[in-house]
Amino acid sequence: MNQQDVPIIELRDVEVVFTTRAGTLFHPTRITAVNKVNLKLMPGQTIGIVGESGCGKSTTANVMCGLQQATSGQVLFKGVDVTHRSAKDRKEIGRVVSVVFQDPATALNARMTVQDQLIDPLVVHHMGSKKEQAQRAHELIGMVGLPKSALNALPGQLSGGQRQRVAIARALSLRPDAIIADEPTSALDVSVRAQILNLLSDLKKSLGLSMVFISHDIQTVRYVSDRIVVMNHGMVVEEGAARDVLSNPQDSYTKLLLGAAPSLLRPTVEECS
Repeated sequence: MNQQDVPIIELRDVEVVFTTRAGTLFHPTRITAVNKVNLKLMPGQTIGIVGESGCGKSTTANVMCGLQQATSGQVLFKGVDVTHRSAKDRKEIGRVVSVVFQDPATALNARMTVQDQLIDPLVVHHMGSKKEQAQRAHELIGMVGLPKSALNALPGQLSGGQRQRVAIARALSLRPDAIIADEPTSALDVSVRAQILNLLSDLKKSLGLSMVFISHDIQTVRYVSDRIVVMNHGMVVEEGAARDVLSNPQDSYTKLLLGAAPSLLRPTVEECS
């Protein structure tokens, strides 16, 4: 089978159940955060997962990148079952799938320079000599539109938008096949959100990346996604090509999201085709 036909990540009937402190010792309260989710991330594709807070979208993404164990179902990584993943599996997934978190201020180490943060993943995975690692850091900082002088800065010396650019550069350091971006613009000023979205879109095209873009704002998701997955109460209630979901939503919850307060980013449906 052609590698382009094999999903980078595939979820089959995945469930994630959390036990809370409520209830009694023998009858604890259990919450199903993800309920029988089926999902495929294909090479070069961007999937937008959208839904309100608590709908299970971030938990689903955490299962996809190996940060969360599935309670039941199957997780496949390039066709190999990694549901009960080993430490070796987790390291391999971490090399191929990178994560950009919501708040760059907490995702970056406040005491490390930007250059050290970009080099750190390369050191962990034993990739390249010190000279090659330094060259890669210079290459990455240019890719995300920051000046070389930013390499010597600490995160606290940068703006929120600049910190998120550094976080994106760090996610790209290992040349991953896919990036999972979990609400990457929600902690930023409105004025810089479009810049970060444009950067992610440009990087996807130039590097041939796959991407999972998570947001509560369907107007933002439509800007970068090939396919849209709508989640509600841990379940996928609608999935399809971005153009189809936006122009002809089938589920009432999708219609509710589309009718909610619009984002500043309002491209036409044709731009999502």
